[in-house]
Amino acid sequence: MLNPFIDLISNIISLINLALIVWIILGLLMHFDIVNRSNPLVSRIYTTLGRLIDPMLNRIRRVTNKYLPDLGGVDLSPIVLMLLLHFINNALYSWFYSI
Repeated sequence: MLNPFIDLISNIISLINLALIVWIILGLLMHFDIVNRSNPLVSRIYTTLGRLIDPMLNRIRRVTNKYLPDLGGVDLSPIVLMLLLHFINNALYSWFYSI
């Protein structure tokens, strides 16, 4: 029997992962001037996603700044967050649905 709470947590993790991917792609499109930064819709979406994603990324940045050397402006925290979310999702299913 499937647990609906585990499925809810898994869906929330998937939504966070999707928001992170959209935030990264939108940031790259804005950086390379493919998308206009002064467009109110683009600006609103980017700031809203940033407000949702930045608290998680800031915690990861604090840890990675201690243990990783300076990489010249390359931010690895989104990759670490994606890997961490994937690990949590797999751990939930393996712990609660194992035989």
